[in-house]
Amino acid sequence: MKVLLINGSVLSLIQRMFFSAGEKVVNKPAAAICVCRRGGATAAYQTMNMPFQMMNMPVVTSQYWNIVYGREKGQATLDTEGMQTMRTMAANMAWLLKKIHADGNPDYPEREEWQPMHFIR
Repeated sequence: MKVLLINGSVLSLIQRMFFSAGEKVVNKPAAAICVCRRGGATAAYQTMNMPFQMMNMPVVTSQYWNIVYGREKGQATLDTEGMQTMRTMAANMAWLLKKIHADGNPDYPEREEWQPMHFIR
């Protein structure tokens, strides 16, 4: 029960930070990374990506989900597939940033004004 409460609190904090940041984070590439002992990484990874998707942020991916497994200090570095996934994600982030800023002036897409839809009339 404590773990769920802590995760819920962290998610709430992240969502409030992104909401407060508003336009400052739009078009900024982002990547979520999870390090865990065993289960639960995919749910945490999905949850951490949600704010990026809601704020028009390109999500940087890898060859697999950005997850590394390890319990004790230093054990995550023994996850060879996880470490390769992190290196690939880092290379993809660097590549995307170079492309966005290739000529020194980012060419972001134009955005339509948000039009919320309410189904209850």
